[in-house]
Amino acid sequence: MSAATTSVALRPGGPFEVPGFRSAGLHAGLKRKGHDVGLLFAEGPAAAAGVFTRNRTAAAPVVLSKQHLGARATHRAVVVNSGCANACTGSEGWENARAMAAAAADALGVSATQVLVASTGVIGKQLDMGRLVPGIGRLGADLARGRGNAHFPSAILTTDTRQKTAVATVEVGGCEVTLAGAAKGSGMIHPNMATMLGFVATDAAVSRGALAAALGRVTRDTFNMISVDGDTSTNDCVFALSSGRAGNTPIGAPRGRDFQAFEAALEAVCRDLAVQIVRDGEGATRVFSVKVTGARSEGAARAIAKSVARSNLVKCAVHGADPNWGRIVAAAGYADVPFEPSKARVSVANGSQADAICLFDAGTPAAFDEEEAHELLTKDTLSILLELRDGRGRAEAWGCDFSHDYVTINAHYRT
Repeated sequence: MSAATTSVALRPGGPFEVPGFRSAGLHAGLKRKGHDVGLLFAEGPAAAAGVFTRNRTAAAPVVLSKQHLGARATHRAVVVNSGCANACTGSEGWENARAMAAAAADALGVSATQVLVASTGVIGKQLDMGRLVPGIGRLGADLARGRGNAHFPSAILTTDTRQKTAVATVEVGGCEVTLAGAAKGSGMIHPNMATMLGFVATDAAVSRGALAAALGRVTRDTFNMISVDGDTSTNDCVFALSSGRAGNTPIGAPRGRDFQAFEAALEAVCRDLAVQIVRDGEGATRVFSVKVTGARSEGAARAIAKSVARSNLVKCAVHGADPNWGRIVAAAGYADVPFEPSKARVSVANGSQADAICLFDAGTPAAFDEEEAHELLTKDTLSILLELRDGRGRAEAWGCDFSHDYVTINAHYRT
């Protein structure tokens, strides 16, 4: 079940306004300016789940968080820093990740294995623990006393230009449950996780297994369907934690109406955050979705949608408002899944199919007005529609254009 078939109320979100959680952020000095340490605290034992980067050069906090998720049935906190990825940092980096968990645990009065850890920033740089540990201690002391603040969403940012938050409510078993999320991501964004961090807190009563199943499926269709520049990083993770305070009958298994309603709300939050990441892509001026219908399977539809969304040539064409359908067809063709070009149709639209302009149909170019298509492509949000007419599989991916500013930002990232 998706958000379209369940009554999910989605709205812009604040910092984890969810019963059973407190959060805060501050500037510890890891970055020259801006908040750079955040802490999310569950007031009681919380079910937790995580999805992580597939990059083989996984950072120390990724490896440690996987261990902590496997070691405990419930968790109490997530501590995160920006400005330094703590990736490719050897044994010192490993001990620093452990020290982050220990500092949060000491301040909050919980076990270190109940703390999940995340970092983001420059690869190969050691954390400044002389600044970071005291900062974590101050945050933990405040949260332990019930004093949070609104700075967690800003504490996780790197090259982002804005905070990314979302909140959804949905009825589960006669009770209203709330899900709130925050994310970061702007560059090195690519399917199979990106240079992104995501955090979702909910008061729904849901088992660890059901939470993990929902997060895995939703990540596949949201965070794993975005692309800014085709790079998959070392630190990517998404965490979901549940306080169980909503009072609903606990969701014990990944099936049934209550689970479907919860999953639909989680999908709405994660999709909103994922699109916000693309919209804030480094140097981006336009956002586009790739909607594939009529594929032989959902897997085939996802592969084709992602192939087009991550194509550098398609991104350049979008930036130039060039209705170059050949690049779209070529990107679909190298997705390595079967379809019949002689059946396919490619259109572009600004929002809905009502204003769609057909560019390619049944294996040949379509007759269209170049100026009209160019004008449509100058909009800041548009859709590429691929109708394959070969089955019932459908999927959607999201991307942004490549601009001159992207090169400028990444040519001087460390300097």
